[in-house]
Amino acid sequence: MRSALLAAYRRTGADPPFADLRAAHGVGMEGYFWRFTDVARGRVVIVLCGACRAPDGTWALVAVAAHPGGPPRWAVVPDCRLAADGLGVRAGDVLEAGDDGLRVALDGAALDVAIDPVQPWPRRATGGLGLAHAVPGLHQYWHPHLLLGRVAGSATLDGATVPLGDATVYAEKNWGSAFAGHWWWGQAHGLGDGVACVAFAGGRLLGRAPTAVVVGLGDRVVRCSPPLARTAVATAPGRWRLRAAGPVHTVELEAEAGPADVRLLPVPVPAERRADLRSAQHLAGELRVTVRRGRRLVFRGASALAGLERGVPAQGSPTVSASAPAAGSAS
Repeated sequence: MRSALLAAYRRTGADPPFADLRAAHGVGMEGYFWRFTDVARGRVVIVLCGACRAPDGTWALVAVAAHPGGPPRWAVVPDCRLAADGLGVRAGDVLEAGDDGLRVALDGAALDVAIDPVQPWPRRATGGLGLAHAVPGLHQYWHPHLLLGRVAGSATLDGATVPLGDATVYAEKNWGSAFAGHWWWGQAHGLGDGVACVAFAGGRLLGRAPTAVVVGLGDRVVRCSPPLARTAVATAPGRWRLRAAGPVHTVELEAEAGPADVRLLPVPVPAERRADLRSAQHLAGELRVTVRRGRRLVFRGASALAGLERGVPAQGSPTVSASAPAAGSAS
């Protein structure tokens, strides 16, 4: 009886304290995202997988993009399986992922890496949204479950082998029933010390714009999330500004990106087995972050390889459907 009640609770998107947020919830969409940053070579590779539920079964959207590189590659995969415990994703023969590795095989883009999770999320009680993870029925939940990992392996992009042995990896999960009409997101390694990581996510829903920001500093994590943090956000094409004041720490973030580096990425519409091209993501933007405890400076860093995203409303966006070819690209 208890397990049935817990499963029903998690199907609302919520989790009790100390739950493994990476495990399948049974909601309409569970999104998995990996970002590989090679500072020395100035290279970034991203992989996303939207594991979806439609009335006639499961399906997945898998995409790969790189900087420098050509258009993103994606595939609509007709079936998908998720692990009931921990991190486990399999989308047909296109993607397979677990705690220790990731394999992708798309037309024009492939990746096969082992991952050493150097700094997984250290706070066992709650995730990136803090207390909000226990609230049922939110449109979207977000959790950066790997703040720093080391990589062994490579990618193949348009026939060229890209070594990733010197890259760091960041990984997160988002899940829920619907995407906001307008959202913002960012992540960066390469902040100067080789260890620090910053990630933020927010969106506008029902007249509100909740935003969470996380800064990983080796064995310490600073998290500012509602309702315990007051957050002010301003975004415009190519610009992001964020100030989050929590009970202990204050995080200030500024970022810019030019139009030449933007990639238009697909966003799944789970019940309809299709996706809208409405995620405008820059793979190599400029980001500066400052963390203070009271008036004392805790950390200051900058990255020229930040991922920065703005989501736009679906109306008028191009569509990728299951009836389209299995793989596609867009610039």
